[in-house]
Amino acid sequence: MSSPAVIEAMPEQASSTPEAAPLSGEVFGALINLSGRRRFTSQRLVLYAVLAAQGQAGACATAREALALFRSAHSALLKRSGDLPGVFCPELEEVYFGRSGGDARITAFAELAQRTLNAIEDRLKSAPTLLAELVQETTPLLAVLNEITAVYEAQSKKHAQLMRHQLRGIMTDIETIAREAKMVAFNARIVAARSGQAGKEFSVVAGVLSSITGEIDELVKQALSGAAT
Repeated sequence: MSSPAVIEAMPEQASSTPEAAPLSGEVFGALINLSGRRRFTSQRLVLYAVLAAQGQAGACATAREALALFRSAHSALLKRSGDLPGVFCPELEEVYFGRSGGDARITAFAELAQRTLNAIEDRLKSAPTLLAELVQETTPLLAVLNEITAVYEAQSKKHAQLMRHQLRGIMTDIETIAREAKMVAFNARIVAARSGQAGKEFSVVAGVLSSITGEIDELVKQALSGAAT
């Protein structure tokens, strides 16, 4: 029986000797959630920066909290740590460091937001200009974040399809073994019947084997039904 393949994590951009790690469905869920959090906090950040510029109490503190979450989510997605794989596939390499320049744009947005909030709090003359620039960058940044999230979602679907394919292959192998075990049990019953009294214990063993193969059949049916969905 061939060993099932796994999707392996590629090294992050700055790592030279990383260890490959299989990605689970839970990890893909965490990656998609973090990517979504990055989108949400970018919008929340800009909204509360605007409110802070209008003098709303507590708005600047809320904007800074959103900025911290935005940066934290980006760092968690970019750098391998714990169960999270960092940049694990060529598609992410491209969207972060290639033509789209996702990492550079996200980092620049966070730095601009930091300067804007500082200027608003310090009542600097540059605050309106920086805020206008931040607002202007929101839509282009959102397009990049959506593109990155789409990559995570596509990789998750690819992973799920691969797992279903592997499961069907494994279940087919098990089904073949179960059929062979049934034949062994059937032949054992015949031999036990021909052996008279001496074959009683052998008959019990054959009965147990037959019962086990029946249970395997049922498990295979359930697994294959799940893999088909």
